[in-house]
Amino acid sequence: QVQLVESGGGLVRAGGSLRLSCAASGNIWSINDMAWHRQAPGKQRELVASISSESTTHYADSVQGRFSISRDNAKNTVYLQMNGLKVEDTAVYYCNAEIQSSRFYGFYLPGQTGNYWGQGTQVTVSS
Repeated sequence: QVQLVESGGGLVRAGGSLRLSCAASGNIWSINDMAWHRQAPGKQRELVASISSESTTHYADSVQGRFSISRDNAKNTVYLQMNGLKVEDTAVYYCNAEIQSSRFYGFYLPGQTGNYWGQGTQVTVSS
């Protein structure tokens, strides 16, 4: 099984910084795109930032210049460095990744590709 586990959320004052981490574990053959989404109370989940397997990045306009996404392929981990936090950044942040699992038949073979989500981590920014 494959799972994503986020960490690093918390309470911070406006203007402060936080760094989120998301580690993938399980029977992993390869990881394609990884991303961070967020959902504020009463709002739809939205894409915050994404990073391809070649480290091409994309950011929502609302976080451009303040947030930075990166990945460590050796650790199967994606990070989100959040600087200049604003009250409106308050949300539950979810990690998302497209992962090809592996199968074991005496040796490892590539398996199916699926879209996986973490359980979410709360980020609260106070004024």
